[in-house]
Amino acid sequence: MRVRTRLAAGAVGALTLAGLLTGCGDAGSSGTDAPQQGASGAGCAPVAGDQLVVLDDDKKLQNTDNIIPAVNAKVANPQLLAALDKVSAALDTPKLIALNKAVDVDRKTPKAAAEEFASANGLTTGIAKGPGGQIVVGAGNFSESQTLAELYNIALTAAGYQVKVQQIGNRELYEPSLEKGEIQVVPEYAATMAEFLNTKANGKDATPVSSPELDKTVSALKSEGDKAGITFGTPSAAQDQNAFAVTKAFADKYSLKTLSDLAAKCSGKDTVLAGPPECPQRPKCQAGLVEVYDFKAGSFSSLDAGGPQTKNALKTGTASVGLVFSSDGALATS
Repeated sequence: MRVRTRLAAGAVGALTLAGLLTGCGDAGSSGTDAPQQGASGAGCAPVAGDQLVVLDDDKKLQNTDNIIPAVNAKVANPQLLAALDKVSAALDTPKLIALNKAVDVDRKTPKAAAEEFASANGLTTGIAKGPGGQIVVGAGNFSESQTLAELYNIALTAAGYQVKVQQIGNRELYEPSLEKGEIQVVPEYAATMAEFLNTKANGKDATPVSSPELDKTVSALKSEGDKAGITFGTPSAAQDQNAFAVTKAFADKYSLKTLSDLAAKCSGKDTVLAGPPECPQRPKCQAGLVEVYDFKAGSFSSLDAGGPQTKNALKTGTASVGLVFSSDGALATS
């Protein structure tokens, strides 16, 4: 399973396996002071269970990290973009969760999972032939990116290109290669990439350009991409961003569907929030829950960023709510 970095204000941190980018919470911010706990009331004690569910971010704490194809501008012809947009049109978050489950839980290869998805969803139907030529699709070094790259491979092959999928590593490595044309295509995440390009061009303290509104994020992303020689296709409905999960048993016991429900019903001493060590200071983690939702946990359990420690703490009943990622295969219902 991947461990990723998406905890800060602008979500500029790249997604990567085992924290190979710049560490958890690097996403474009320097963090904030730890929030005041001030938890009064009983709160909601953890409830063990095997199934995890994500509470709806009804006040839009997180920015829009929809998956979007990034393309070197020199090769971004209409047929190539249309082929990549077929992948975007076929994806939503439940389908992305199922793809991640196929790889991370069921242990299929990214290539096999992509081929099954393409067949089941008619991915290549109606794809027009482009001018052809060699295309290198880059992938980050975590399984979701590799699976998405294989979907791009299938679509571009159907459009008449000779495609090679190459695992590149973290965004600091592959983004310059994309600008130079050493790779031509890479699956990206709208808010994260917008802030990466923003801070690269304008400094680490640049005012964030991403937003909880997808149209605003994509507009900012395309503007930043134009400066770097990168074109972006159509965003998919699939999102992979910070989310807060509880066990289904916990949600049922306390009648929770949203983060507003959590704040109203579970602020208090018995509620245990789990996440990475920097979560209390991060405006997309505990600090944001306090500021946006007025949610006050009774205690914080320092574990990992959406990884096995946090998910195990939820399932075994040692944490009430924990930071996960919204496309995690562990969220699959079957």
